[in-house]
Amino acid sequence: MFQYIIRRILIAIPVLFGVTIFNFFIINLAPGNPVDMYLNPDATEADIQAKKEALGLNDPIYIQYIRWLNNILHGDFGFSYTTYEPVLHLVISRIVPTLLLMGTALLIAYIIAIPVGILSATKQYSWIDYLTTTFSFLGVSIPSFFLGLGGIYVFALVWKVLPTGGMFTLGSEGSFADTLIHLILPAVILGTSIAGSTVRYVRSSMLEVLGQDYLRTARAKGLKEFIVTNKHALKNALIPIITIIGMEIPVLIGGAVVTEQIFQWPGLGQLTIQSISSRDYPTLMAINFLAAFAVLFSNLLTDVLYSVVDPRIKYS
Repeated sequence: MFQYIIRRILIAIPVLFGVTIFNFFIINLAPGNPVDMYLNPDATEADIQAKKEALGLNDPIYIQYIRWLNNILHGDFGFSYTTYEPVLHLVISRIVPTLLLMGTALLIAYIIAIPVGILSATKQYSWIDYLTTTFSFLGVSIPSFFLGLGGIYVFALVWKVLPTGGMFTLGSEGSFADTLIHLILPAVILGTSIAGSTVRYVRSSMLEVLGQDYLRTARAKGLKEFIVTNKHALKNALIPIITIIGMEIPVLIGGAVVTEQIFQWPGLGQLTIQSISSRDYPTLMAINFLAAFAVLFSNLLTDVLYSVVDPRIKYS
């Protein structure tokens, strides 16, 4: 296993290098110029050229890439064109709220999806199965922005039991209880969207396992149905579920863009929107680099979890 992990890390290095090339050139080929966002309309051509020279934008694009790559190898992602603060500090300050939202949403999603998916599979073609299928399709089909706006209207404006957005009350010190209250609505909305699709995966994975001979043998030995389903069947049905979790993590760590924007959650998703609108290229490239790293890490973590769940899987 250790040799496999080392080999995967060594393979990930050139992949990450290729991502940096694609990331840098695509962003810099976007129409427009970041200098246009920071100079007033009365600026002369000399002012524009001086600003471009100061930002290094007059150099050939491959020179800009080499300089940027050399800087990130030394832990320097540049500075934000908007706030003029180091991009690394800016991203780190935003990743904590995103990880908090992401972790809570995933926890809610799988607390809902796994039991409901198991119940749907064990009650196949019953009214329970049809009901859970309907709700899972609704969770997948209804856009998250619609659920978010509906949640704000009902819980914040009509019932007035939850805040409309933000991570803490303005003017407060941001206590744990205050953050928790603000976390409930965006986490539930995001978790509901994830749970909708996950229920279908859990159900189909369980149905493939429930008809296996070893489960019939377990029942014939007198094991209770709860033990048969939740210990023997679920353990062997976890491989596809782990795959789905591994696919969700990099998407969410890049920032649940729509959810964070609706609820004004100060995470990477909101930072991405702000960086796009202000043409803050260094910040965008840092976020994309982080997302690429998250994809590679989650794939490695998924492979490791495969062997933990199923000891028959060996990596040599």
